[in-house]
Parts: sequence; structure tokens; C-alpha cells
Amino acid sequence: MTDAKRKTARTPAPKPANRRAEASAAAVSKSAPKPASNRAERAAERRGAIIEAAMDEFIARGFAATRLDDVAKRAGVAKGTIYLHFKDKEALFEELIRTAIVPLVNRLAEGPPPAGGSVRDMIEGFVRTFLHEVTTTRRGDIVRLIVAEGPRFPEIADFYYREVVSKGLAGMRAAISLGIARGEIHHKDLAQFPQILIAPAMIAVIWQSLFSKHAPLDAIEMFRVHLDLIFGERRTT
Repeated sequence: MTDAKRKTARTPAPKPANRRAEASAAAVSKSAPKPASNRAERAAERRGAIIEAAMDEFIARGFAATRLDDVAKRAGVAKGTIYLHFKDKEALFEELIRTAIVPLVNRLAEGPPPAGGSVRDMIEGFVRTFLHEVTTTRRGDIVRLIVAEGPRFPEIADFYYREVVSKGLAGMRAAISLGIARGEIHHKDLAQFPQILIAPAMIAVIWQSLFSKHAPLDAIEMFRVHLDLIFGERRTT
């Protein structure tokens, strides 16, 4: 073997430049931060888990006895994570109301009934939705919690009035006024007391937790009778 051939055999072949580039790119990929969209999704998931856990704790223990430590444990997060999303327990409870109750009330303020629809049909549709999604669900437990603990925590009651009750009353008052203008409602003083219109729904919420095992209540039928008293009985053909 000649000297030139021996030298070539002893000298290792250089690594291709593209291999070094691939290794460098892989290292950068591992150390690169996650996209902002992924972080936002994870944060939203944690926030949702906290609100869901808070609902369980508030319903089980009441507002006063609920501890953020227990909410964090149920949600599977550190207690400090809760403070990244909510200032305190009251703020967490308020967000629970915003997500669970407020959207239902906002439906009442969507506007007048569609062409050809009556005010009674609009109100009956809203109340049917309310009874279905509140009376027999955990939303009803939240309403009952407000009724039970509101006097002890007036700031919670004030928030519920602003975000839920006042909007509901405004929507009912507008519906009553429209019904009077159309001749569907004849008792004009009803507009001063929109609470009367929604009263059966609140009765159903309270009755469900206290007396349903003794005397089950057909809330839909009760509300139909209530509307007959206000609008007059429906004509049958």
C-alpha cells in the first residue's frame, strides 16, 4: 500500500454539514418555548377546572365554609394558581354566577318576539328554558345559596342583583309593556311589578329543594296557569 493510500485510510471522513445543522435545529426545538396559543389554551382549561371545582365546593359547603385550599385540591391545581385568575373567593363566586346564570338572563334581553310570535309565547319560552336549566340543575343550587347566604354577605347579594335580578326585571318589564301595547295584557299596573311575572319560577327553585319529596311540583303546568291569569286562557280550536 502506498503512503498516499495509508494516509487516506487513517483520516476519518468529515461529517456532512447538514448533519450538524439538523442536530442544532433539534436542540433549538427542544428548548424553544411553547406557542402562546398553547399556553392560553392550558390557562383557559385550568380556569375552567377552577370554576367547576368552585361550583362543587360552594354547593356542598356554602359560601362561608368554602376554602380556596379545597377548591384548588378538587381542581388539581396549586392554591397559588387560583390567585392568577381570581383575586379572592368572592371574585371566584362572582365569576361562577357570570358563567352559570347570567347567560340565561341575557336571553330575555335579546329583543321582542319574532314576527308572528306573541309576547306570551316569548315569555313562556324563556321560562321553560329557565325551569329546565335552573330548577333541576346545579344552577338552582347556586340560586338557593344566594337566597340562604345573601343576607350574611350583602356584597354577594348586591352583585347578584346587578348582574342577574336587575337584568331579568328589565327584560320582564319590557315584555309586559309590549304585551300591554299589543293588547295581550289588560292589567296595565303589571308593568310596575314585573316580579309577579317571574314569581312562579322562583317558587319552583325553592320548592324543588325543600318540598319536592313531599309534594312534587309540575312547574311548567303551574306557570301555564299563571300565564292564563295574566294573558287570559288560550283559545282552543
